[in-house]
Amino acid sequence: MALAVVAALDSGGGAGHLTVNGLPVVGGRFAIGYVHSIYRAPSAEVFTVEGRRFTMREVLSRNEGVLDYYAVEGERVRGPGGLWKLVLAEPVAYESLSLLTTSIGRRTVISGGRCLPLFPAEGEVRLAVRLTPGTRGEPCRPPYSQSFFLNTE
Repeated sequence: MALAVVAALDSGGGAGHLTVNGLPVVGGRFAIGYVHSIYRAPSAEVFTVEGRRFTMREVLSRNEGVLDYYAVEGERVRGPGGLWKLVLAEPVAYESLSLLTTSIGRRTVISGGRCLPLFPAEGEVRLAVRLTPGTRGEPCRPPYSQSFFLNTE
């Protein structure tokens, strides 16, 4: 399934776009990219959106140790370019999710090839899916411009 889809969703009727903290959700999927604090590896948690809830389905990283760090059951797959993917045996659903942000972890919401950095502000950020009239985000920059953040086949 691809994270990179060209157009943002428009709900019509002027209600706005389906977004995660203002970043349009494209193709019903988004990821939270970050640099793992121990392995220093760019990684991502991949979510699907159903209504206003979102469900974590996969973890991606070039370092297999990141998958071990999660300590959850699932199927591990080694993909092209050395990418490791853990498909969770029991996906986890959220209505909102609190994240601690730091400039070291570089947490960033990713969808449709666009990014919404949650740093450099340090502190807590609450993620939620909403209809938003305006949207935020920018083209992804390294390390989140790497193809494995944008496509998860």
